Amino acid sequence: MADPPERPRRTDVGRQPVNDSTRTRSVRPTQPRSVHPTPPPALPKVVVCGTSFGRVYLQAAHEDPNVELAGVVSRGSAASLDCAKTYGVPHYTGIDALPDDIDIACVAVRAGVAGGDGAALAQSLLARGIHVLQEHLLHPDELAECLRTAREYGVRYRLNAFYPQLRPVQLFLRAAELLRERQQPLHVDAVAGGQMVYPLLDMIGRAVGRLRPWALSEPAPVPPELAALADRPMPYTHLTGVIGGVPLSLRVQNQIHPADPDNHALLLHRLAIAFDSGVLTLADTHGPVLWSPRLHTGRDEAGRLIMAGPGTERLAVPTTEVLEPADIPTFRTVFDELWPQSVRTALAQLRADIADPRRSIGAGQWAVTVTAIWQRLTTAIGQPELIRPPAPTPVPLPELLAASRSDCLRVARNGQAAMIGDLV
Repeated sequence: MADPPERPRRTDVGRQPVNDSTRTRSVRPTQPRSVHPTPPPALPKVVVCGTSFGRVYLQAAHEDPNVELAGVVSRGSAASLDCAKTYGVPHYTGIDALPDDIDIACVAVRAGVAGGDGAALAQSLLARGIHVLQEHLLHPDELAECLRTAREYGVRYRLNAFYPQLRPVQLFLRAAELLRERQQPLHVDAVAGGQMVYPLLDMIGRAVGRLRPWALSEPAPVPPELAALADRPMPYTHLTGVIGGVPLSLRVQNQIHPADPDNHALLLHRLAIAFDSGVLTLADTHGPVLWSPRLHTGRDEAGRLIMAGPGTERLAVPTTEVLEPADIPTFRTVFDELWPQSVRTALAQLRADIADPRRSIGAGQWAVTVTAIWQRLTTAIGQPELIRPPAPTPVPLPELLAASRSDCLRVARNGQAAMIGDLV
């Protein structure tokens, strides 16, 4: 028996036909949609441990729009309490008192190599799950333990050489990189105060592009007959070496005032790298950066140097150029602007390590190598000579030169007037 035909399905059951031409619509006024903006992510909370050099870190974190200064950690001195009050943040006398929402700690406390407990403090913070940015110096064993602790607790640790992040040094390093893309470095000439050699070694490695291979000689002795002629002891210890495969001449002022160790360096850093095309110089830690093109000209048929005429276009360049920024900071500007900016750059590097943990591996390996070179250097030059000089007397040399020129012009005018009088 055949199946009955399927009945057509109704798709309009319960519906009334709609005549759009006659339907009256009820239009409700449009209501503004309630928008709830997504709150910005919370800024990383930063505490600073130590309030001597730590004052630079405090100012840096306070002015950094990418972090929140959340406290000061110290032993509880009146100066530290004043720092916390100045910045309107809590003061803690131990890391056990820190709240659980602290993300980063800046440790500006001397480590064991300088008679402090900064390395132990850093390890305790790392064990609390807090990322650490630590001011140099550390003994190689202390550094290895800090890196091991960071790996164990899954946090990031960065040793801050500080000076390589300064704007003038960054300009020097950027210029060196541009030169390296075209030519190989031929030689490095470097000078530093005794307490400045760690960042100097870091800067040399970055300027030549690598640290290995490296080696340092024993210091060159001063011949007794030369020492006898000098009115004062030789301030610099001379070494030769190789860093990143580039020959190195190094001078270190291995002297220290026991009661005033932060002063009395003749200079902090001076660094010059020779390339085939010229010499790039960091005249001082805080600039300027100089470029001195290499003097070279051809010879004529008689073998004499060609000093003018066709083919001497390269002689038209300045003998030395000051690379921008050409404005030289005052020491007050160094303290108020350049140094805090260096810390903010280091904090940004640590935050990048936190976002990409692979970065911290290379940073740790770099610090281990610089620390090994530093240990070899300090072992070679030995204990610093103790000195107790008075405070240096300021000399306003630019004003003296200007006055001297005025005197010379006045004498010249008077002399010309006298000659004219004699003729008359």
